[in-house]
Amino acid sequence: MELGKTAYVILGMLGKQPMSGYEIKAKADISTRFFWAISYGQIYPELKRLEQAGLIAGEDEAGSGRGKRVYSITPPGREALHAWLTDPGELQSELRHEGVLRFFFADSLDHDERLALLASIRAKHKRIQAELAAIEPGASAHAAETGDRLVLLTLETGIAYQQFFVDLCDRLERRLAEESDQTTGED
Repeated sequence: MELGKTAYVILGMLGKQPMSGYEIKAKADISTRFFWAISYGQIYPELKRLEQAGLIAGEDEAGSGRGKRVYSITPPGREALHAWLTDPGELQSELRHEGVLRFFFADSLDHDERLALLASIRAKHKRIQAELAAIEPGASAHAAETGDRLVLLTLETGIAYQQFFVDLCDRLERRLAEESDQTTGED
């Protein structure tokens, strides 16, 4: 059975602890969404598929009026997760960033509009960086408590990624200012 990346997000989450589909999405929203987003529309069909394949096992939670189903990873699921984690093949890397896409086509904008676009991109990354920094104390406590430092190190990667875009916007703004100065004849 071929698994997509959503399946591996689910297996990875369940490899840490049993969860419901809702809990997987909530956990992803404060962790992996900063580098690999998933939606409810992806999670629930994938949970069903993984359960049918025997990679996870679901159990209806007793006393839950809403029919909450909690899933656990099975030994074959752990094997599939391990095989994916250790696969030496080419890693998929994709940047989908609407701000960068808009900047690519910004030649139809005037100088001030381009600067406004960069300011918008910078503000977004500063906001996300602040969100990540706000959860850093909890991640540090979790790392100290469990010994699992990979969550904290991944969070630090996310903070650095956001800082990269803030710095990039600053550099692009300076370049645009230099080009504007050259076209207006200023020194």
